[in-house]
Amino acid sequence: MRRLSGLLLAVLLAFVSACSTQTPDAEEAFLERGGLVAVEAEHFSQHLASATRAWYRFDPRSEPSPVQPDGDANHAASASGASYLELLPDTRRTHEDPLIHGENFSNEPGQLALLSYPVRFETAGRYYVWVRAYSTGTEDNGLHVGLNGHWPASGQRMQWCEGKDQWTWASKQRTEEVHCGLPGHIYLDIAEPGLHTIWFSMREDGFEFDKWILTTDPAYTPQGNGPDELREMGGATR
Repeated sequence: MRRLSGLLLAVLLAFVSACSTQTPDAEEAFLERGGLVAVEAEHFSQHLASATRAWYRFDPRSEPSPVQPDGDANHAASASGASYLELLPDTRRTHEDPLIHGENFSNEPGQLALLSYPVRFETAGRYYVWVRAYSTGTEDNGLHVGLNGHWPASGQRMQWCEGKDQWTWASKQRTEEVHCGLPGHIYLDIAEPGLHTIWFSMREDGFEFDKWILTTDPAYTPQGNGPDELREMGGATR
């Protein structure tokens, strides 16, 4: 009977934990203004499913890498806010390295290394997703994005091919026909104003993640570090 009670308690705690990922803290949300949201990657709210691969924060003082293997140098000096995240360990850097589903690669979103960001939206509509990433190889350039715990087809397989060895903004979706990605195909539909949670999850290990943007303008292209983030904390806007 005691073992059964313990099992029921564990199940209940797991359920509560899962539900809590859908309810961001209303007092620490990022803000959408004029159809635009900008957020530093390292300012996530939750980091889940990190047993196999995890996000590690780097700044100019983060030498050496806390987890190996990691074949990349520290790129914080040129990152927005002098800080970024990287998915480690990085065991697949080339096509010759073994591809292990569920370990160093996940074509299914929402399975490995999840990050959440609460955002308060004033404006409903379709938001195109841009991410600033640093890619040094052929197998560190993929990511998934989701909304409120769901992973729509329009948020899967973000892909970078151009702009190697530098921080590069991109908003392209990899397809069977176009491996380097189609522009305008990565977006999230916000059905109504209010508090929503933006999610990112691993596709390829070794991914370096600096900043992300949502915009309702399909012609918008970020430049440099992109716009500053806007956040409300304790009822105040910062």
